[in-house]
Amino acid sequence: MAYEQILYDVGDHIATITLNRPERLNAWTPQMGRELYAAFAAAAADAAVRVIVVTGAGRGFCSGADMQALRDIQSAAKSGGGEVAAPDAAGDLAAPSIAPLHPALDTPYAYPQSIPKPVLAAINGPVAGLGFTHMLYYDIRIASDRARFTTAFARRGLISEHGSSWMLPRLVGPAHACDLLFSGRVIDAAEAQAMGLVNAVVPHEELLPRVYERATELATLNSPRSIAVMKRLVYTHQFVDLATASAETDREMLASFPSEDFREGVASFLEKRPPRFVGR
Repeated sequence: MAYEQILYDVGDHIATITLNRPERLNAWTPQMGRELYAAFAAAAADAAVRVIVVTGAGRGFCSGADMQALRDIQSAAKSGGGEVAAPDAAGDLAAPSIAPLHPALDTPYAYPQSIPKPVLAAINGPVAGLGFTHMLYYDIRIASDRARFTTAFARRGLISEHGSSWMLPRLVGPAHACDLLFSGRVIDAAEAQAMGLVNAVVPHEELLPRVYERATELATLNSPRSIAVMKRLVYTHQFVDLATASAETDREMLASFPSEDFREGVASFLEKRPPRFVGR
């Protein structure tokens, strides 16, 4: 697929998706949504890809929905006087190539969680609104010390969208979620890390090297099979009790023993060499 509003590159088992409207701080459009999800699907289907990194071009990660789209919605509401459809962040997605992990996660915005590969956000600058919502669904978030975060919804007369009122409290707790959603205030990267919104903060110039270091470690030192199973368990076990989760993890542990990756993991440890996992 030819991309116009993102960049897509694969190398060393890592797929990099770059939101590429730097003149608008990578403001989200339906076209960008379609291209992003096509890239996700391509990375998910590519056996050579073991980790996915998402970042932004220029000085911003994603400043939220393009304001022109919001003006068009406002104009339609004024002229029509009727019900107005909300903008689709995913941008009229084609049918996803991967089934949702759980019926409760059957929404386009949770699609990154259903990809059986780690999805890392390299947050290089400001992230707001719809961009903020979307990054909540990534597995790991690493921020530049120049990054700034705001939900912005209450300051635009809007409300938390696309399940962010469900995702955000699970990352930062209800009190921090209420603070960020009600106030729409801007927080810096250090505060985002302190409340658990991001995993790490690094100097701006070191952001991509540090993210690729983490991604390379995941791609080369860890079993793709193990990661895929554990990612599924992490997200689906939010909907079950401890006894059910414990029973499933015990079954999955037993299923790991005859796997090729388990044999390679033991062999590489005993032979004191890097593992050569195949994902089976």
